[in-house]
Amino acid sequence: MSNQPVDVISVCSASGDIRPLRLRMEDEQHQLLRVDIDEIISVRPVQFVGIEAQIFLCKAKVAGKQWLFELKYTIRTHSWCFFRRVY
Repeated sequence: MSNQPVDVISVCSASGDIRPLRLRMEDEQHQLLRVDIDEIISVRPVQFVGIEAQIFLCKAKVAGKQWLFELKYTIRTHSWCFFRRVY
């Protein structure tokens, strides 16, 4: 379940910083899963073959369990993906 495109609701500050609030993704059973992000632990800029992106390390409760995961925001395409779950 890595590099899966997801729908994200985010907020953008007056200085241009973006922050994800909620995401919607498909789980292994192909059911839509809504995840409210409880905390953003860190944000780091990255470049993948010249493509600028930001990786958000997030914490959320999913199905009663605490998840630590990374969301990737690609700046040029304005797209989000569930990058990976951190164990």
